[in-house]
Amino acid sequence: MRRPVGIKDVAGAAGVSVGTVSNVINRPESVTEETRRRVLSAIERLGYVRSESARQLRAGRSRILAVLVLDMANPFFVDVATGAERSARAAGLGVMLCNSAESPAEEATYLTLFSEQQVRGVLVTPADLSGRNLDAFRRHRIPFVLVDRIVPSADGCSVSVDDVSGGALAVRHLLRGGHRDIAYVSGPMRLAQCRNRREGALLAFAEAGLPTGALRQVEAARLDVAAGRDAGARLLGMDPRPGAVFCANDLLALGVLQTLYHAGVRVPEDIALVGYDDIEFAAAAAVPLTSVRQPAVQLGADAADLLIEETGEAADAHLHRRIVLQPELVVRSSTLARSRS
Repeated sequence: MRRPVGIKDVAGAAGVSVGTVSNVINRPESVTEETRRRVLSAIERLGYVRSESARQLRAGRSRILAVLVLDMANPFFVDVATGAERSARAAGLGVMLCNSAESPAEEATYLTLFSEQQVRGVLVTPADLSGRNLDAFRRHRIPFVLVDRIVPSADGCSVSVDDVSGGALAVRHLLRGGHRDIAYVSGPMRLAQCRNRREGALLAFAEAGLPTGALRQVEAARLDVAAGRDAGARLLGMDPRPGAVFCANDLLALGVLQTLYHAGVRVPEDIALVGYDDIEFAAAAAVPLTSVRQPAVQLGADAADLLIEETGEAADAHLHRRIVLQPELVVRSSTLARSRS
């Protein structure tokens, strides 16, 4: 295999010094037009591509932000990454996107990689809920921002969504539609989002003067469609069946919808259904899904903006902040039959 073309090769082909080639690349205004043409011609002829990693090593500053999400199969995190990438690109930075697959071990491996590569900063939705991985990562002095989580101390930035408010929005909507027998399909309750969305549901019950113990619950092992199908089967086995179901995310709701459809249970006539996230598939489902919309793209963009601010020219003036965004309810056919809202 041929070795890569280097800057010395370009200098030799153009008959100039290595320093002149560097000036043409980095400070073209300092070089005469004739010399610049000769060097650029040599670059094109030889196919030279400068080593960005070497340049960053010399400068002591990476132009790469790392984004570590829980599940790239979940469109919510795709939207988060899209927002982060847009902000990074506007700042002249690139993005390294990685997937922990909800594994603390995978998360630790990626955090080690980020420190080895000396990335500029990291946006992370933690898989290790104990915080040990991030505590270990702090010693590398690479800034990070928590995404879809609240930082547990003042020692960092975070961007999240008010999930208590989101859960309340969903269940208030069902209550206004006349439903009283409501079930909550959660993901693993070790996740703060699942707990907070349930807290919002209970708040809506209390506001309506209903006993909070009346909210039935099915805890799914994961936050995906397959787990939603399993939860749907458990809902069908309840006696009596609930008249309405609020799911902790849209993937669970889509799985529940599949199970109800195959069992001949009509949505919303027999069971009303609400999801959470408002991913693209929610509107495209066989029965378009009412969902609590999270501003996922904004979530990623705001997190990247905080990280860019913390690692930029004005880093000394940066103050750690917690940004909490508000969700909104998007009403579709899955709850319209009895709803008055």
